[in-house]
Amino acid sequence: MSAPSSDVVRGTLDLLILKTLALDAMHGWGISQRIQQMSRGVLDVNQGSLYPALQRLEQKGWIDSDWRASDNNRRAKYYRLTAIGRRALHQETASWRRYVATIDLILGEV
Repeated sequence: MSAPSSDVVRGTLDLLILKTLALDAMHGWGISQRIQQMSRGVLDVNQGSLYPALQRLEQKGWIDSDWRASDNNRRAKYYRLTAIGRRALHQETASWRRYVATIDLILGEV
């Protein structure tokens, strides 16, 4: 059996970012590290995918951002979930669970 792909499954990055930001405001690098940590090293978020996703989520009003000093005293853009983003997280999570359950139904019949 092959190892799971380290790429974040297409279409799930937005949901993973929202879930990560539900815990606390973070800068981009911190978000990618948290996703890798929460997946126990299985998922690796490509920076080339992360920042366009953050921009897309900001345009939807699901997250907002401001510039602050990071833990190592460097200037970093911190992202946080908005109230609209929190509702979207709940809706997207429910949608994802329905999708997985449906795929599981199909695979269960093999």
